[in-house]
Amino acid sequence: MIDLYTWTTPNGRKVSVMLEECGLAYTAHKVNIGQNEQFRPEFLAISPNNRIPAIVDSDGPDGKPFHLFESGAILVYLAGKTGKFLPASARGKYEALQWLMWQMGGVGPMFGQAHHFLRAAPEQVPYGIKRYTDEARRLYGVLDRRLAEAAYMAGEYSIADIATYPWIARHEWHKVDLAEFPNVKRWYDAIGRRPAVARGMAVPA
Repeated sequence: MIDLYTWTTPNGRKVSVMLEECGLAYTAHKVNIGQNEQFRPEFLAISPNNRIPAIVDSDGPDGKPFHLFESGAILVYLAGKTGKFLPASARGKYEALQWLMWQMGGVGPMFGQAHHFLRAAPEQVPYGIKRYTDEARRLYGVLDRRLAEAAYMAGEYSIADIATYPWIARHEWHKVDLAEFPNVKRWYDAIGRRPAVARGMAVPA
């Protein structure tokens, strides 16, 4: 059994989607970041960076309980545990990992800043809005060009797609019309039709 500590954010939903796709038994625990629950001492013991998501796997790699934080690391761990959604070939594996790192280093931080300046900042900061919405659009373009070449980010459906989809699901927050990026829209619609994705995106209820 896996315990998932999460909230209703793109990073949190990466892991619930992966757990659903892998068919792993898990229990979701809400960590309300709007009420600073991520700073509780009991959560700090699991996630030393005070960020969701985090997991505790009662059957870790050595058969003992194992806790893990950082969404990208969790996706790689679950792929290794189940043998799913990370290509078996060396070429395919590194193709997927490079796009996972692209999401972790680019899409997540840049889209997150766009969210902040567009929706959460206590005052309008035109420079911040322009900087991060421009960068978000650039990243949509990178993804669109990649998806003109392949059905999925690594060729086959993988943890790279699972990591990126929840961020694209907030495209309206970025003031992006997916019709401008037709390859992204095709990919987004296809992934959204996967039953496990729909279930994972609804966690926590």
